[in-house]
Order: sequence, then C-alpha cells, then structure tokens
Amino acid sequence: MDAVDRQLIQALRQNGRASYAELGRLVGLSGPSVTDRINRLEQAGVITGYRAIVAPASLGLGVTALIGLQLSDAADHEDVGERLRELDEVEDCWFIAGEDSYMLKVRVSDVDDLELAVRRLSRIEGVARTRTTVVLSTKWENRVGPVPGLDEE
Repeated sequence: MDAVDRQLIQALRQNGRASYAELGRLVGLSGPSVTDRINRLEQAGVITGYRAIVAPASLGLGVTALIGLQLSDAADHEDVGERLRELDEVEDCWFIAGEDSYMLKVRVSDVDDLELAVRRLSRIEGVARTRTTVVLSTKWENRVGPVPGLDEE
C-alpha cells in the first residue's frame, strides 16, 4: 500500500458512500484510477466490506452488554466461536487473552432478552462461566482514527 491507498482507505472509513469522483478529487486521481485501486484493495482483503451504521435504539435494541466467557479446560475454542456466530444478538466477538477467552458485544431489546441471551450462552458446550457488564450509555462508537502510516510517506 502506498500513500494514495492509505488516503483512499481513510476517506472511505469516514464516508463509505463517497463517489469515486469525490475520492479522486481528494487524492488527485481520475475516477477510473480510484476504481482500480479500490478493486485491488478489496481483492487483497484490505477493504472487507461496506455497511450502514444504524442507531441500535431505532431498531428496538435498547440494551447493550459486554459479556466475557470463560471456557472449560476441555473446550474447543473454535467450536465455541462457531456456536457464538449462530446467536443473532452477538454483534461483535473477540477471542482474547486473560481470564476470559471471549468478549462479546450483545444488543437486545430489554433486560429480559439479555437474561435469555446469557442463558443461551451458558448452555453452549465448553462455556464454564459468563460475566456480564451492562452499558449505561455510549459515549462514542465506531470511531474512525487515522490510518497508520498515512503521515509517514
């Protein structure tokens, strides 16, 4: 990746709906050149997708929780990860180091649904313990920081 690729990535992270012409003006390239670069970045797996960021409450998802999972000694963490993928309320899933093996971000409509989600998680083979932290308010989310190396070239 060169500096232009990094500039394109930064611009797309800030506005994924920017047209190729807009992106071209930002980086000093033609629309077709931008198209070629973005296609190359997608094919290389650098750009992995595009999505709309929607206010969870507008979808009726008023409760956010972070849930740590501690696995049993005999657990197959890959199998547990696949089971977690099947739960719609799990928005993000990280395999982590420390006392917990997984950290999940869960969004549900209310506390009753959170209780059901925790019960489902507890029933997954290999899950020894859950630890739930309910989010009281979100100060920011989906923050877009600078692309590393952008100012270095």
